[in-house]
Order: sequence, then structure tokens, then C-alpha cells
Amino acid sequence: MKQSRTMSLVEAIANVVVGYGVAVITQMLVFPVFGLHTTLTQNLKLGLVFTVVSIARSFTLRRVFEALRVRMGKRNTAAPMERRRQ
Repeated sequence: MKQSRTMSLVEAIANVVVGYGVAVITQMLVFPVFGLHTTLTQNLKLGLVFTVVSIARSFTLRRVFEALRVRMGKRNTAAPMERRRQ
């Protein structure tokens, strides 16, 4: 079944939004271990930047794999036709 671009974007956003909270909490716990001390506001802003990048990455990869799936499907259905002609 083919997934629409809109649903690909919705899935990517849902996935990243759920991960956003985990990322911010992880930053707050891990940054001090490396000597980085940030405020909650800074952590939220940094998390937002990474969230936007993650949405774009996830959406782009999903569209690439969907295009490959469609292309492979066309190739697989074309092969039997070519054999019949020979």
C-alpha cells in the first residue's frame, strides 16, 4: 500500500514530537556530564532546532524509499512483459 506524502509528513512529525521530550530530558541529564551548563530555555530551543532537522530528514528518507519501492515495483512488473515478447 502506498503512503501519501501528507501521511508521511504526519508520521514523521508524530515520531519526532514524541522524541522531543526525551531529547530535552537527555540533554539536561547528559550536558552537565560534559561540562555544558544550559538553562531550560536553551535546552528547549536546541531541542527545537534538532526537531526541525529530524522532521526534514525523516520525511526526505521516507519519500526516497517510497520512490525506490514504486520504481522497483514498476521494474518487477515490466520484466514479465518483456519475457512474453521474446
